[in-house]
Amino acid sequence: MRNETLHSEETPASLADFRPEPGTAVHRLGTLVDKYGRHVTYVRLSITDRCDFRCTYCMAEEMTFLPRSEVMSLEESLRVAETFVGLGVTKLRLTGGEPLVRKNVMWLIERLGALPGLDNLVLTTNGSQLDRFAAPLKAAGVKRLNISLDTLDGERFRQITRIGDLNKVIRGIEAATQAGFRRTKLNTVMMRGVNDHEFVDLVRFAIDRGLDISFIEEMPLGEIQGRSTTYISSEDALSILARHFDLRPSDENSGGPARYWRMPGCDTRVGFISPHSHNFCDSCNRVRITAKGELYPCLGHNDALNLLPVLRKGSEADLRQAIMDSMGIKPFGHDFTHQMNNPQVIRFMSMTGG
Repeated sequence: MRNETLHSEETPASLADFRPEPGTAVHRLGTLVDKYGRHVTYVRLSITDRCDFRCTYCMAEEMTFLPRSEVMSLEESLRVAETFVGLGVTKLRLTGGEPLVRKNVMWLIERLGALPGLDNLVLTTNGSQLDRFAAPLKAAGVKRLNISLDTLDGERFRQITRIGDLNKVIRGIEAATQAGFRRTKLNTVMMRGVNDHEFVDLVRFAIDRGLDISFIEEMPLGEIQGRSTTYISSEDALSILARHFDLRPSDENSGGPARYWRMPGCDTRVGFISPHSHNFCDSCNRVRITAKGELYPCLGHNDALNLLPVLRKGSEADLRQAIMDSMGIKPFGHDFTHQMNNPQVIRFMSMTGG
């Protein structure tokens, strides 16, 4: 099954000589390489668009969720993962919505944890279900957890999530540590006038519990009002933190887009994910699969390849070929800078996968 390139991209001069031909040894060797020479080794797989929170930067207050028939089954999600691993993917992140609200989710996770060749099975969660899932996740082979935490204030937490309970998330973080998870990372979406006065307290919270923390610039996904007033850059956040912590740049890489800083005598890493101020596309090694089976080679573009028809009517060879063909529509990069109030991508983050 072939997919046409939806729009052309000019090749950067530094990579101008790279032109892999379709069907060459690049893919026969079990790897995925796009037209700019970047190896895709990391897949973010959404297994549901549903969530038990309604975070203001992620979704509308009144969401219409997908009917079950349009969502990949757990068996289909497993087939997608197996095919990607067969093409050289070594890191798989399960996302949602909130992945742990998916019925029978442990059936899938246990099988993913046993996949030969998958070195790094990780999960992003809002933490609401971790108090009961942390131990089974660890036993199933999940290596690391990312937990969303934007505030330490209970009332502000409810305002941001609309319906969430901060105490439940704190219990989930504690359960993850008790289950033996290490290098657990907190993800904090930065919002000026909302939680920027808490950045120092959030870092101290992470230090006290032996956690990492990443601060994320708000992304213009979905039609959400007010982003231009709440946006805060990584540089501004770093300036705030530098008044309280001796932050030193690190060349560590967790396999994702975060750039890390260290503090002497402390194991906590402070990361910044900066899609606006420090475009990280030149080294992009990942693609996203939505809960309805859409393969998005880039978070900041609308081009996608629909895998669901292939999953339900095609062969394994068709699925493998479709994934390889998707490398042809992976652009060199995105540009979020001028999209705050007029987003190019109108789907909500919860629909794409966190």
